[in-house]
Amino acid sequence: MRARQLVVLVIVLLLVGCTGGGDTTADGRITLRFQSLAWQDESVAANKALVKEWNATHPDVKVDYVQGSWDSIHDQLLTSFEGGEAPDIIHDASDDLADFAYGGYLADLRELLPERLKSDIPQRSWETTTFGDGVYGVPFLQEPRVLIANAKWLKEAGVRIPTPEQPWSWPEFRQITRQLSGDGRYGVAWPLKEPVSATLNLSLSAGGRLFHRGANGKVTVRFTAPEQVVPRTIHDQVNSDESASSSTLGSGGSDTLPGFFGGRYAMVPLGFSYRQQIAQQAPKGFEWQVLPAPAGADGLTQGVSPQTLSIAEDSRHQREAAEFIDFMLRPENMVRLALGDWMLPTGTQALKSPSLRTRKDGWATGTALATHLRSAPAQSVRGYPEWKDKVATPAFQEYYSGAIDLAELRERLEEDGNLVLARYQR
Repeated sequence: MRARQLVVLVIVLLLVGCTGGGDTTADGRITLRFQSLAWQDESVAANKALVKEWNATHPDVKVDYVQGSWDSIHDQLLTSFEGGEAPDIIHDASDDLADFAYGGYLADLRELLPERLKSDIPQRSWETTTFGDGVYGVPFLQEPRVLIANAKWLKEAGVRIPTPEQPWSWPEFRQITRQLSGDGRYGVAWPLKEPVSATLNLSLSAGGRLFHRGANGKVTVRFTAPEQVVPRTIHDQVNSDESASSSTLGSGGSDTLPGFFGGRYAMVPLGFSYRQQIAQQAPKGFEWQVLPAPAGADGLTQGVSPQTLSIAEDSRHQREAAEFIDFMLRPENMVRLALGDWMLPTGTQALKSPSLRTRKDGWATGTALATHLRSAPAQSVRGYPEWKDKVATPAFQEYYSGAIDLAELRERLEEDGNLVLARYQR
């Protein structure tokens, strides 16, 4: 009987040792795994340097840097969660967290994070990682969509140059792109290979939310006048004004840069971090500048899905993982991460850094937009990935190309879309 009890005890200990994240050596030293999705050389270097600095000053809690990939992060995390092999500290984006948070895979951070970090990041940013009653990630880097413009072209055309204090309205933006077009050149190139997030996030400026939550907590899609401002502008630029190139609608942001540098497009709406590629790839003497995206009824408001740091629910060392996150996101470290990724920090102290407020490469324009960034409309909508892939992406693509009209776009987004969302809200 005693032998059988010993065998059972050994098996239990082995099972415990195979589940959850983090390891503890015989001398009590803890090892945490930090999976980073940094990919640009400057960003990878900043992340690895911070891990090295932590390890040099925390001999009892070692952090192992693990390289992940944005291309496969959702499926890879799902597999690791279900297999009990998730990293302790998880780098992701807020719009990928909902299913993991509701599924119980991520730790609720409310009691783990220090007050310094909680108070430094504004509530509007915390809303991007709040699901139900819990907070399941620390939002730390974000990027607005901006207009990257050929400065010489705009100057020669004599158009009014917008600023964060006096941005273009959507009608003015449309009129200016018409003015800049002609002779095989276009006022704007819309890279809309992934049209949904760009459309929804920019639509917040016009007061469009698309997803409306009722008193019962259930979400429905309503494509009303505010939601139509941005899609109609893009559609009309492509199909009526011929001020936007139809050939870029299926392109990614990087695909438009050769045409931009070659003088085919006056402006390209891109995420703020694309400035790094432009600074590195622009031909010698090419003059470019960063302009704010157009403003609507709600001003410069736009949606974002910040990069996040989360802790696995199965991690056996959640407190130590939270201490590492706090170290990574000290104001001076958050600035280093932001500069490495060419993005904006969420922290109010980091945003005050002079290095993020220079006119060079448009940093000052970006930081001026930080207070206007809000949680992306789809942030907490269960079923959004399926709605986006099966309904919204093909519908927007067909509308922007002129294959369907606004009435059919509305019908597909609302009727087909609500059927999809209903399955997740039973």
